[in-house]
Amino acid sequence: MYQIKTQVFLSGSDVNGRLRFDAAMDMMQDCSVLWTESEIEFKKYLLENNLIMILVNRQADVLRMPLYKEHLAVETSIYECKGAFGMRNTVIYDDSHKPCIVSWATGAFVDMNTARPFRLPPEINDAIVIDPKIEMDYAGRRIDVPESLDLLAEDKKFSSFAVTSLDIDLNRHMNNGRYIKAAMNFLPDDFTISRFRVEYKKPAARGDLLYPVVKRPNHDKIYILLTDKEGGPHTVMEFTTA
Repeated sequence: MYQIKTQVFLSGSDVNGRLRFDAAMDMMQDCSVLWTESEIEFKKYLLENNLIMILVNRQADVLRMPLYKEHLAVETSIYECKGAFGMRNTVIYDDSHKPCIVSWATGAFVDMNTARPFRLPPEINDAIVIDPKIEMDYAGRRIDVPESLDLLAEDKKFSSFAVTSLDIDLNRHMNNGRYIKAAMNFLPDDFTISRFRVEYKKPAARGDLLYPVVKRPNHDKIYILLTDKEGGPHTVMEFTTA
């Protein structure tokens, strides 16, 4: 388990003084990356073999959104690692160690030379510390998006927008959190996120155009896809409100 201490700062707060959801996801991602940095032999093996670990999917359930200036602890831990995939929990706790947001995610080890999944050797896999799986409602990795909607539901396409240099991270593709931040622009102002799920399909690079598709089959759920020109998704996101 790896932990970072942080706080709800003004830059991560919304107009109501609560932690923005995209800022919370950035906290989780930062904690996960720092875990990787803390595992010296594991990190060394990735570097020596030109491997990276990419996020495949994430589910995050909001129990309570922390308020401006609240002190928080973000904890991440691996609960399963086999073959080319690792599964982790990441939780944001308040200063009483009560969970505010609980999450699970799948990461894939990818060979940068071939862009294909890579299976860790047993000696590296076995060296990774495995922690107990936290209790939460695991909704599954795949997101089933409605193919078509009835006339009373919303199904909209919006103008494309370009991936800029500010969206690109150390892996030279669009940062995972930037997809979330972009998608949240298409949520109604009164939509309060209680659950979020995302599948990362293919990375977007600087200059790529993303085409948003928004589907709202009912009051509770909104699906947002960020696709390429041909409709192939870079990400598929499901937002659920309580």
